[in-house]
Amino acid sequence: MKALFLKYKSVVKFILTFLTVYFVLTLAYKFYLDLSDGSKFYPDYFTNLVARQCDMLLHAVGYNAQVIPHPDEPSMKLIINGKFVARVVEGCNSISVIILFISFIIAFSGKFKATFLYLLSGSVLIYAVNLFRIVILSIGLYNYPWRREILHTVIFPLIIYGMVFLLWMFWVNRFSKLEKANA
Repeated sequence: MKALFLKYKSVVKFILTFLTVYFVLTLAYKFYLDLSDGSKFYPDYFTNLVARQCDMLLHAVGYNAQVIPHPDEPSMKLIINGKFVARVVEGCNSISVIILFISFIIAFSGKFKATFLYLLSGSVLIYAVNLFRIVILSIGLYNYPWRREILHTVIFPLIIYGMVFLLWMFWVNRFSKLEKANA
Protein backbone atom coordinates (compact mmCIF):
# COMPACT_ATOMS: atom_id res chain seq x y z
CA MET A 1 0.00 0.00 0.00
CA LYS A 2 2.82 2.37 0.90
CA ALA A 3 4.56 1.70 -2.42
CA LEU A 4 1.32 2.39 -4.26
CA PHE A 5 0.86 5.66 -2.35
CA LEU A 6 4.43 6.74 -3.11
CA LYS A 7 3.97 5.90 -6.78
CA TYR A 8 0.84 8.05 -7.04
CA LYS A 9 1.81 10.67 -4.44
CA SER A 10 1.43 13.61 -6.86
CA VAL A 11 -2.01 12.39 -8.00
CA VAL A 12 -3.21 11.95 -4.42
CA LYS A 13 -1.81 15.38 -3.49
CA PHE A 14 -3.61 16.97 -6.46
CA ILE A 15 -6.94 15.33 -5.61
CA LEU A 16 -6.76 16.16 -1.90
CA THR A 17 -5.67 19.75 -2.55
CA PHE A 18 -8.35 20.26 -5.20
CA LEU A 19 -11.11 18.81 -3.02
CA THR A 20 -10.00 20.74 0.07
CA VAL A 21 -9.82 24.11 -1.71
CA TYR A 22 -13.09 23.44 -3.55
CA PHE A 23 -14.84 22.45 -0.32
CA VAL A 24 -13.56 25.48 1.64
CA LEU A 25 -14.40 27.99 -1.10
CA THR A 26 -17.81 26.42 -1.76
CA LEU A 27 -18.59 26.47 1.94
CA ALA A 28 -17.52 30.13 2.20
CA TYR A 29 -19.69 30.97 -0.82
CA LYS A 30 -22.64 29.10 0.74
CA PHE A 31 -22.22 31.14 3.95
CA TYR A 32 -22.12 34.31 1.85
CA LEU A 33 -25.37 33.29 0.11
CA ASP A 34 -26.98 32.36 3.43
CA LEU A 35 -26.07 35.79 4.84
CA SER A 36 -27.36 37.64 1.76
CA ASP A 37 -30.85 38.73 2.69
CA GLY A 38 -31.50 40.57 -0.57
CA SER A 39 -32.65 43.73 1.18
CA LYS A 40 -30.09 46.02 -0.46
CA PHE A 41 -28.89 43.94 -3.43
CA TYR A 42 -31.47 41.43 -4.61
CA PRO A 43 -31.07 38.44 -4.69
CA ASP A 44 -27.42 38.79 -3.60
CA TYR A 45 -24.66 41.29 -4.33
CA PHE A 46 -22.81 39.38 -7.09
CA THR A 47 -25.91 38.27 -8.97
CA ASN A 48 -27.29 41.81 -8.80
CA LEU A 49 -23.95 43.24 -9.98
CA VAL A 50 -23.76 40.84 -12.94
CA ALA A 51 -27.34 41.70 -13.96
CA ARG A 52 -26.66 45.45 -13.75
CA GLN A 53 -23.39 45.18 -15.67
CA CYS A 54 -25.15 43.16 -18.39
CA ASP A 55 -27.78 45.90 -18.55
CA MET A 56 -25.02 48.49 -19.09
CA LEU A 57 -23.35 46.36 -21.77
CA LEU A 58 -26.66 45.88 -23.58
CA HIS A 59 -27.18 49.65 -23.57
CA ALA A 60 -23.63 50.10 -24.87
CA VAL A 61 -24.39 47.94 -27.90
CA GLY A 62 -27.64 49.77 -28.63
CA TYR A 63 -30.34 47.74 -26.91
CA ASN A 64 -32.99 49.29 -24.69
CA ALA A 65 -32.55 46.99 -21.70
CA GLN A 66 -33.54 46.96 -18.09
CA VAL A 67 -33.15 44.61 -15.15
CA ILE A 68 -35.68 44.32 -12.39
CA PRO A 69 -36.05 41.98 -9.43
CA HIS A 70 -38.12 38.93 -10.28
CA PRO A 71 -41.22 38.97 -8.07
CA ASP A 72 -41.56 35.18 -7.78
CA GLU A 73 -38.01 33.88 -7.42
CA PRO A 74 -34.54 35.04 -6.34
CA SER A 75 -33.35 36.36 -9.69
CA MET A 76 -33.21 39.47 -11.83
CA LYS A 77 -35.40 39.73 -14.93
CA LEU A 78 -33.53 40.93 -18.01
CA ILE A 79 -35.81 42.81 -20.36
CA ILE A 80 -34.92 44.02 -23.87
CA ASN A 81 -37.24 46.48 -25.63
CA GLY A 82 -40.03 45.56 -23.22
CA LYS A 83 -39.63 41.80 -23.85
CA PHE A 84 -38.64 39.56 -20.93
CA VAL A 85 -35.78 37.49 -22.38
CA ALA A 86 -33.81 35.98 -19.48
CA ARG A 87 -33.42 35.55 -15.75
CA VAL A 88 -30.08 36.23 -14.12
CA VAL A 89 -29.97 33.72 -11.26
CA GLU A 90 -27.24 33.01 -8.72
CA GLY A 91 -25.74 30.36 -11.02
CA CYS A 92 -25.21 33.02 -13.72
CA ASN A 93 -22.82 35.15 -11.67
CA SER A 94 -19.74 33.00 -12.48
CA ILE A 95 -18.70 32.60 -8.83
CA SER A 96 -19.10 28.80 -8.88
CA VAL A 97 -17.05 28.56 -12.08
CA ILE A 98 -14.36 30.80 -10.57
CA ILE A 99 -14.27 28.55 -7.48
CA LEU A 100 -13.74 25.53 -9.72
CA PHE A 101 -10.99 27.38 -11.64
CA ILE A 102 -9.21 28.50 -8.46
CA SER A 103 -9.36 25.01 -6.93
CA PHE A 104 -7.70 23.47 -9.98
CA ILE A 105 -4.98 26.13 -10.23
CA ILE A 106 -4.10 25.85 -6.54
CA ALA A 107 -3.99 22.05 -6.83
CA PHE A 108 -1.45 22.53 -9.66
CA SER A 109 0.20 25.53 -8.04
CA GLY A 110 3.47 26.94 -9.25
CA LYS A 111 5.52 29.74 -7.77
CA PHE A 112 3.45 31.91 -5.44
CA LYS A 113 3.60 35.12 -7.49
CA ALA A 114 2.79 33.39 -10.78
CA THR A 115 -0.03 31.39 -9.15
CA PHE A 116 -1.53 34.47 -7.50
CA LEU A 117 -1.36 36.58 -10.67
CA TYR A 118 -2.84 33.77 -12.77
CA LEU A 119 -5.65 33.22 -10.26
CA LEU A 120 -6.44 36.92 -10.27
CA SER A 121 -6.24 37.47 -14.03
CA GLY A 122 -8.02 34.20 -14.82
CA SER A 123 -10.85 35.00 -12.41
CA VAL A 124 -11.28 38.48 -13.90
CA LEU A 125 -11.25 36.99 -17.41
CA ILE A 126 -13.86 34.37 -16.48
CA TYR A 127 -16.04 37.06 -14.91
CA ALA A 128 -15.75 39.35 -17.97
CA VAL A 129 -16.38 36.55 -20.48
CA ASN A 130 -19.39 35.52 -18.42
CA LEU A 131 -20.82 39.05 -18.72
CA PHE A 132 -20.40 39.00 -22.49
CA ARG A 133 -21.83 35.48 -22.58
CA ILE A 134 -25.01 36.65 -20.82
CA VAL A 135 -25.27 39.70 -23.07
CA ILE A 136 -24.87 37.65 -26.26
CA LEU A 137 -27.27 35.01 -24.92
CA SER A 138 -29.84 37.71 -24.13
CA ILE A 139 -29.51 39.23 -27.60
CA GLY A 140 -29.81 35.73 -29.08
CA LEU A 141 -32.91 35.00 -27.01
CA TYR A 142 -34.41 38.34 -28.03
CA ASN A 143 -33.79 37.81 -31.75
CA TYR A 144 -34.06 34.00 -31.95
CA PRO A 145 -36.32 32.79 -29.12
CA TRP A 146 -36.93 29.48 -30.91
CA ARG A 147 -33.20 28.68 -30.42
CA ARG A 148 -33.50 29.04 -26.63
CA GLU A 149 -32.65 25.43 -25.78
CA ILE A 150 -29.46 25.15 -27.83
CA LEU A 151 -28.29 28.65 -26.87
CA HIS A 152 -28.77 28.18 -23.14
CA THR A 153 -27.88 24.51 -22.66
CA VAL A 154 -25.19 23.89 -25.30
CA ILE A 155 -23.48 26.90 -26.86
CA PHE A 156 -23.14 29.26 -23.93
CA PRO A 157 -22.05 26.70 -21.29
CA LEU A 158 -19.51 25.52 -23.88
CA ILE A 159 -18.10 29.06 -24.05
CA ILE A 160 -17.54 29.47 -20.31
CA TYR A 161 -16.40 25.92 -19.53
CA GLY A 162 -14.34 25.72 -22.71
CA MET A 163 -12.50 28.88 -21.72
CA VAL A 164 -11.88 27.54 -18.20
CA PHE A 165 -10.52 24.31 -19.68
CA LEU A 166 -8.17 26.29 -21.96
CA LEU A 167 -6.99 28.38 -18.99
CA TRP A 168 -6.30 25.17 -17.06
CA MET A 169 -4.35 23.63 -19.92
CA PHE A 170 -2.34 26.81 -20.42
CA TRP A 171 -1.53 26.86 -16.69
CA VAL A 172 -0.48 23.20 -16.53
CA ASN A 173 1.69 23.50 -19.63
CA ARG A 174 3.34 26.82 -18.79
CA PHE A 175 3.45 27.52 -15.08
CA SER A 176 2.63 24.64 -12.78
CA LYS A 177 5.24 22.82 -10.70
CA LEU A 178 4.15 19.55 -12.32
CA GLU A 179 5.49 20.61 -15.69
CA LYS A 180 8.83 21.65 -14.23
CA ALA A 181 9.13 18.44 -12.23
CA ASN A 182 8.58 16.32 -15.33
CA ALA A 183 10.79 18.42 -17.63
